Amino acid sequence: MTGNDDRTAGHGIRQSMSSLHTWAGLLLGWILYAMFLTGTVSYFKDELSQWMRPELPRLAQIPDQAMVAQRIADELGKIAVGTSQWSMRLPDSRNNSVYAFWRTSTSSPGQRGFAEGHFDPATGQRVTSRGTLGGDFFYRFHFQFHYMPAIWGRWLAGAAAMFMLVAIVSGVITHKKIFVDFFTFRWRKGQRSWLDAHNALSVFGLPFHLMITYTGLVTLMALYMPWSEQVGLKTPAERQQLNAELSAFIQPGKPSGQRVPLASVEEMVRQAQERWGRDNVGRVNAVHPGDAAARVAVTRGEAGRVSMSPQYMEFDGTTGRLLAVHENVGAAAETRGVLYALHLGRFSDTEMRWLYFLVSFMGTAMVGTGLVMWTVKRRQKLPDPDRPDFGFRLVERLNIASIAGLSIAMTAFLWVNRLLPYPLEGRADWEIHAFFIVWGLTLLHALLRPAKSAWVEQLSAASALLFLLPVLNALTTRRPLWHSLSEGDWVFVGMDIMCWTLGLLHAVLALRTARQGGSLQSRRNANRRAPIVAPGEA
Repeated sequence: MTGNDDRTAGHGIRQSMSSLHTWAGLLLGWILYAMFLTGTVSYFKDELSQWMRPELPRLAQIPDQAMVAQRIADELGKIAVGTSQWSMRLPDSRNNSVYAFWRTSTSSPGQRGFAEGHFDPATGQRVTSRGTLGGDFFYRFHFQFHYMPAIWGRWLAGAAAMFMLVAIVSGVITHKKIFVDFFTFRWRKGQRSWLDAHNALSVFGLPFHLMITYTGLVTLMALYMPWSEQVGLKTPAERQQLNAELSAFIQPGKPSGQRVPLASVEEMVRQAQERWGRDNVGRVNAVHPGDAAARVAVTRGEAGRVSMSPQYMEFDGTTGRLLAVHENVGAAAETRGVLYALHLGRFSDTEMRWLYFLVSFMGTAMVGTGLVMWTVKRRQKLPDPDRPDFGFRLVERLNIASIAGLSIAMTAFLWVNRLLPYPLEGRADWEIHAFFIVWGLTLLHALLRPAKSAWVEQLSAASALLFLLPVLNALTTRRPLWHSLSEGDWVFVGMDIMCWTLGLLHAVLALRTARQGGSLQSRRNANRRAPIVAPGEA
């Protein structure tokens, strides 16, 4: 093969990869953007949940988990009499209350068969707080969305992740000078600026983007490839046993019918503390508490562990005798646990979570710039840029609603948390309904307005909502910024600062988008081209 043939072949491969990169990123790009942004926020979902439940007391320090466990177990013995199972999550550096749930005897259609509540670690008493999913809504939306069966959402998330993996690999192949281009950024160059920004964001976070995409696929591998599990586990009992080992939830079995008081939960947790550390117990699960067949599992916390595979100690619930220590789930399950932990960042301390957050935010911007760049390049190739076809207009409007509109919807979700009446029935559901209603309205607004105006107006609206959210918090709760500063409540302080930072970012994007009109009009008159409509271009 001649040198010219080699160059032609190389160019052909890169051209094919370029087309694959473009369409892999575009077809599910809006879903990918939503997954990236909600996933980014989810690295601080526990802190966000604290902010959305301002009634819950702040913890100045982590209390003795053994004493807390006993207080909550005593309280559950009063309010969950006759339950076959209860579970409590103990307080730690990221959770200021004890969350517990217990199985009920209800069999009404549509009922989950579980009750739940938050408890004050200091008193053991149930604490009344506003109904909300908190940060868990963004976490769940990230991989299973909403208003659809969870299994469908996970299949869609998996498909989007696969498209993302294809887009990353094809993007690396396409740009043979991608690492050189990382150090090149040309301001005020229209399409070239968007490409430079996209390349820089892609290269900077390339290892993270590959890791987060691949591990995201691995977390759902049993859904996509169930055959090995089906072959290895023939009976339902075997599958139940595996699920128990991977979740630390003991299978209830049959009660004996003999009433026997539950042994000291405090002493069980003490044994776990001796093994794992004073503040490193995560959860206590009990089956058939108050029955002679009772058993208790005390699970290890996530601090200092690069694995999500559970480690737990199993106790006889009537005597408190240690029955078994489960710290080994096998090589395959442990590998999955490590990859799962890498994806979620659950193992990390605050500094590492901030690193995850920042790089993931760059990944969100990478997807967003890719979506915008498609419309920028496509508009220039249209026969009449002033009168684009329906397909182009639809993509352009979906970009606006998916990028700027999602910021509005997510911020509106936080606003509604503060504005909805406290005792409203189904309050948590209405927060979610409001999120989707507002998001839908942003799409309607984008369809009714000129593209540039829609960009400016929605970015400005997002900025205003973010800037004013701390003000709303100060007016509707007893935890304004000045109070949080004096108390050292860094969750609420950090939330206010983050809102102002993101509000400033959206304001800058809105301002730069608004300023582009004059220069682009001159360019159109000179080149007889339509203006490039994109957020933040100058």
